Amino acid sequence: MLACNRLVNSIKHTRISYLTRNVTTSWSPVGAAFNARQQKRHDLFEKNVGLFGVPELCTQAGFEVVEDRAQKETEQLVHRVCSSPPGALTVETFDQLSDNLCKVADLADFVKVAHPDPAFREAAERTCINIGTVVEKLNTNVELCTSLKNLLYNKEVLAALDPETRRVAELFMFDFEISGIHLDEKKRRKAVSLNVNLLDLSNEFLMGSHLPNKIEKRALPEHIRHCFSVDGNCIQIGGLHADSPNDLVREAAYKIFLYPNPKLLHCLEELLAFRNELAKLVGYESFAHRALKGTMAKTPETVMKFLKLLTEKLSDRTTKDFQMMRNMKSKVNPRNAELMPWDHPYFSGAVRAERYNIEPSLYSPYLSLGACMEGLNALFSRLLGVSFQAEQPKGGEVWSEDIRKLAVVHEAEGLLGYIYCDFFHRPDKPHQDCHFTIRGGRLKENGEYQLPMVVLMLSLPHPSKNTPTLLTPGMMENLFHEMGHAMHSMLGRTRYQHVTGTRCSTDFAEVPSILMEYFATDYRVVNQFARHYQTGQPLPESMVSCLCESKRICGAADTQLQVFYAALDQVYHGKPQHQSSTEILQKVQEKFYGLPYVPNTAWQLRFSHLIGYGAKYYSYLMSRAVASMVWRQCFLKDPFDRAMGERYRREMLAHGGAKEPMLMVEGMLQRSPTIEDFVDALVSDLNPSLQP
Repeated sequence: MLACNRLVNSIKHTRISYLTRNVTTSWSPVGAAFNARQQKRHDLFEKNVGLFGVPELCTQAGFEVVEDRAQKETEQLVHRVCSSPPGALTVETFDQLSDNLCKVADLADFVKVAHPDPAFREAAERTCINIGTVVEKLNTNVELCTSLKNLLYNKEVLAALDPETRRVAELFMFDFEISGIHLDEKKRRKAVSLNVNLLDLSNEFLMGSHLPNKIEKRALPEHIRHCFSVDGNCIQIGGLHADSPNDLVREAAYKIFLYPNPKLLHCLEELLAFRNELAKLVGYESFAHRALKGTMAKTPETVMKFLKLLTEKLSDRTTKDFQMMRNMKSKVNPRNAELMPWDHPYFSGAVRAERYNIEPSLYSPYLSLGACMEGLNALFSRLLGVSFQAEQPKGGEVWSEDIRKLAVVHEAEGLLGYIYCDFFHRPDKPHQDCHFTIRGGRLKENGEYQLPMVVLMLSLPHPSKNTPTLLTPGMMENLFHEMGHAMHSMLGRTRYQHVTGTRCSTDFAEVPSILMEYFATDYRVVNQFARHYQTGQPLPESMVSCLCESKRICGAADTQLQVFYAALDQVYHGKPQHQSSTEILQKVQEKFYGLPYVPNTAWQLRFSHLIGYGAKYYSYLMSRAVASMVWRQCFLKDPFDRAMGERYRREMLAHGGAKEPMLMVEGMLQRSPTIEDFVDALVSDLNPSLQP
């Protein structure tokens, strides 16, 4: 460990310089790793270590090998846990079982969407399906469940467990109960059948929610047809075209893209009905009650209280925001000044542009990717004692030549884990910014700690020979956001893999990432790294101030739109309404949004978050409220406060999902926040910025 730290310290003080237009721009090794174009390697004798250092994954055929090995180890672990007396070893073995399968499933889950080779993607897809089948069988294994029950129902044994071990045991039991294992044979078979059907319906809905709609060319005015994709005699519309300055284009896109598909409507309504049936079968009032167990909110009633109170507090501001948009629309189109749902994104942006005239291209020269990575490195170093070390991946370790690998090193604890940065655009790569856990951290049987391994995926332009990758302010914030997830994974030092890092309640998981957005827009932080890549000049403070203030313009209306989505999600997953999903949409839109429902549209069929975030879409708003409170109370005065950084790690990042989420929030804030506090935090974010 000491040798490792000495190596890192020597590297930290080495800088690399580039000459651009006679101006010397000096980058640290981390900055240089991201601002310079990656050199192709041609070492014919270099050993292929396999993807992520898994030697079997030199080829796609290796997925079968690692899958078979995981299944054999699973059988051994199941036998061990079922033949051992109840105690801490029971939970440890369950976690080994989880880790054994997750190490294969999580890796395959990433490869199936990100690997450029279709053969690798297909092999990973098969592995995901096969491991999923194993997990389903384990969740309905009565003998396995009984071994856990013998632990949880033995008061003497339970009392001897530490709180983390007890919580992990309860989480494993919750997984069993979701599968209906506590039911009689007939009901258990029904639960298994419902789970299988829900998997199929979820896949069908996800696929359908992204498919374009078609309409005959002659149905659209000729002068706007060129704005859409033409497919023979049809116009194909695959999105809302929300940024189009043409009112008619936005209206046409909205009405056609959201036109109801009867088959998909049936799919959604069947999916919601099956979710409700399954939740009731396993003992819950509704799917929402089941989904919210163990979250910060805990119950659907709390979520609806939060959303209703937020709507009340935002009401006057939302009305003013919509009026500003109407005024703007009446200037552009006096004959048709009524504000409609297809107008909201465009005119909120137009109002911002009129007030502040934010031009992203003016910011980009100051925000080279390397500079931003140096900024993150400096921030984490001062706040948490953590720094990045750029490493050269070994042969076959990564799936594309432009991947950067970072070792995350603590000044006293040494190596914490690895972040693989898949930042650059390539064909067939998903256009989404996200964080993937490849391997979770846990304390191994030999006393060593299994280091976490994650991938951050962005879709940025490549650097050229003379110009580094330049980020817009939005891209920079997304980078900080995703790095918040990564550091949660790196600094979560849980004993059990099942609750490592971001494996926590959904309404808490976004807190560390959203908190990073506050750092990304604080000038004291930005000033540490934002330098013009050619001249070395710092980004003017006035430009950062304008950017921050512009976000507050129409902020209430934008927040209210998210409240509407969250409320719709809650109603869909609450007690059955005995109405169609479109009728429910109309009612919820009328109550929670300020713009009218458009007849013959079904926006809910494009609400793909209903699958992964069923009954939990509110989580983003609640996480933002917590992040806002943490920022204001702990970091607004000094964003580099090391004592606060240590408290943040100790109280919030270190526990993953091993501690009740609200207890972590209370530990950080040193008080018990109420729903009213959450709402006030979100409303306060819309006020003019506070001076520290």
